[in-house]
Amino acid sequence: MSTSTTQVVRPAGAGHETLYVLLLCLVILAVAGTVVLWRGESHEVSSVNSHQLDARRDLSASEQGIYADLRVTLDEIHLLRQEQQTLPTPQVLAEEGFAPFAQDASSVSRGGHAWQLLNAKAYFGQSQAPTVAGSFLMRLTAGDDAPDIWLNRTGTLTAPADLSDTALESTGWQQIVAQFDAGVTRQHRH
Repeated sequence: MSTSTTQVVRPAGAGHETLYVLLLCLVILAVAGTVVLWRGESHEVSSVNSHQLDARRDLSASEQGIYADLRVTLDEIHLLRQEQQTLPTPQVLAEEGFAPFAQDASSVSRGGHAWQLLNAKAYFGQSQAPTVAGSFLMRLTAGDDAPDIWLNRTGTLTAPADLSDTALESTGWQQIVAQFDAGVTRQHRH
C-alpha cells in the first residue's frame, strides 16, 4: 500500500502586493500634490471702478466686437491723422472700409451705429439698436497710443457736448477698460 501524502499549497499573498501598490500610489499623489502647490500661482481678481466696464466680462458680444474694431482701427486713424494733419472723418474711414465705421452686414447686426466726429477730438457712434449694443465714444488726443473708449446703453442719447471724465460719468457713460490678468493670459516662465 502506498501512502498518499497530501501537501497543502497556500495561495500567493496578494495582501502584501496590494499594500505595496497602494503605498506607491500614495507616494505618487503626494509628490504630484507637492509639485502643484509649489508651482501654483495665486489668482487675484481685479475689480473695476463703478464708472468703468471690464471689456471681457461686462460687454455683450456685439459690444466686444465694436470695442475690438475701434482698438484695431485706432492705428489707421493715427496714420491718417499724420498724413492729413487732422483726424479723418467717419465717412473717410467708412470709405476705406474700416470697421466699425463701414456700413456692412456686420455693423448692422451689431447695432447699426451712426458715427460722427466731435470737436476733432472724439468719435461718437450712436446705436440704432441699444438692446443689441450701446452707443460708443472714443476720445483721442495727440499722443494717444491706447484708446479711451466709453459706452452708454441709454436708448435716447445725444452726442455729448462736454467730453471730460466727470461730465461723461454724470450723464451715464462708462469707461471700458481692458484688464489682462491670469484669467486671460497665462505667463509661462521657462
